[in-house]
Amino acid sequence: MFFADCHTHSRLSPDSNAPMVEMAKAAREYGLDVMCLTDHCDLLSLEGERTLTYDWQAVLRERKGMLDAFGTQVDLPLGLEFGMAHLYPEAAERILSQPGLDFVIGSCHNQDEQAGGRDFYLLPYDTLEQCYAALDNYFASMLRMAAAPYYDVVGHIIYPLRYMNGPYDTPDLTRYRDQIREIMRLAIDSGRGIEINTWKAQTLEPWLPVLRDYKDLGGEIITVGSDAHAPEPLGKGLREAYAMMADCGFRYVAVYHQRKPEMIRLK
Repeated sequence: MFFADCHTHSRLSPDSNAPMVEMAKAAREYGLDVMCLTDHCDLLSLEGERTLTYDWQAVLRERKGMLDAFGTQVDLPLGLEFGMAHLYPEAAERILSQPGLDFVIGSCHNQDEQAGGRDFYLLPYDTLEQCYAALDNYFASMLRMAAAPYYDVVGHIIYPLRYMNGPYDTPDLTRYRDQIREIMRLAIDSGRGIEINTWKAQTLEPWLPVLRDYKDLGGEIITVGSDAHAPEPLGKGLREAYAMMADCGFRYVAVYHQRKPEMIRLK
């Protein structure tokens, strides 16, 4: 069976210590056909400071060693997880001009600057009210991101839920259904897609209503990624995500080369 993990990270992301070559070695050992390293480029830092450059040379130096070791054994497209790109178009266009770039995940990890710009990872989630305040800000930013041209797939639409584990019921995303549908419609209308982010197989069930709405809207392009930041969780949740896609009526999973989707039939 074909398996592609299209959302992974190496030590070229600030929240990983994994060498690229070790990620590729794990991909080969786990039997992945494709592993796309999508290291972070966030135009706002964890604390909300503007970071409008990206060190492609550091990425390419480490990538060369990985390709020399495993480039004939695993398909290793050049990817990027691009955070808050819609805020700074000139910086976004400059960063995306890198030759050889295959795949770009569009993400919103931060509050907007008016709210302080901090990463959602750092916010307090002690009450449902705090959760919904964060989600209000998040989906407003996601709408702006989806309307901009700086991505191939919309990244982890349900991202903040992973941090909302307090003494309360899981926040109900049905109150954001119209916004989520509009985010996906914007992606579809511009020839782009969405990803299922399994978060190392910890987030699967919440994707079901998203997938059903995406299918209803006519969406077809879906990538799947584990969001692994180390070799051990690489590929986790892919099989379950593929099964969920099939149950919702999808017949293909996408991988990207040269910013173009290739549709691989689910089996």
